[in-house]
Amino acid sequence: MHRYGVREVEKLLRLPRSTIRSLIETGFVSPERGPRNAWLFSFQDLVVLRTAQALAEAKVPPKRITSSLKELRRHLPESMPLSGLSICAVADRVVVKEGARQWQAESGQYLLAFEGDPARGSLSVIESGSVESGVSAHQWFGEGVALESRDTEGAIAAYRNALAADASFVDACVNLGCLLHRSGRLKEAEHVYRDALGASPDDSVLSYNLGVLLEDMGRKRDALEAYANAVRANPGLADGHYNLALLCDELDRPQDAIRHMAQYRRLTRGKSR
Repeated sequence: MHRYGVREVEKLLRLPRSTIRSLIETGFVSPERGPRNAWLFSFQDLVVLRTAQALAEAKVPPKRITSSLKELRRHLPESMPLSGLSICAVADRVVVKEGARQWQAESGQYLLAFEGDPARGSLSVIESGSVESGVSAHQWFGEGVALESRDTEGAIAAYRNALAADASFVDACVNLGCLLHRSGRLKEAEHVYRDALGASPDDSVLSYNLGVLLEDMGRKRDALEAYANAVRANPGLADGHYNLALLCDELDRPQDAIRHMAQYRRLTRGKSR
């Protein structure tokens, strides 16, 4: 079972080390000790840490936090389940969803959600009621744009919040997918693009970006299909035709390669690539 060091916990949960130390000292979690006496946290520890902090910020009495977390931890899986895991509050109940399975533990009134990619064992946090507090999807999107150059994880969280507020926000999907792609989180990026395309199948940018991602993953035939969808949705997408031409050539489809390269040249005549 994977164990997380303090730096990983700080990055995944965006909690300062002082807060982590405080939650350990108050007994909410009891991490193992590794080499050089360093703390090592389990997946359960991560969930409990973030939930404890959210309840404390909501001014839930310490005794109630302790009882809630004890029940919560008793039901949590030891690692990220393949079906995914989400934790949120409905009125004064903590509701835990694991695939189609759902259960609850007593808590205070707050909103907290976890999202993770089981393939990577990663965990990201969407906290505070973005819709409830009046923060719009466009505001979250603006925050993501502002954070991209200096805080990749913060930008990713902001774009996820934008999508939590408006699942059809294509620009947030595009930016989130690009950030995950650049960060090497290719499977997560693919999930983002495919989920978005399920709602917006004719969006050429989503299909084109998916094609670039799949090509980087070595899945050339899947990339070919994505690029084809992109130029079908937008026949004037020059880069889509260019990439199709190169892939068709690689996949021994010379006639298609010639056709797409000719279309690319028509579209870019008089322009420099």
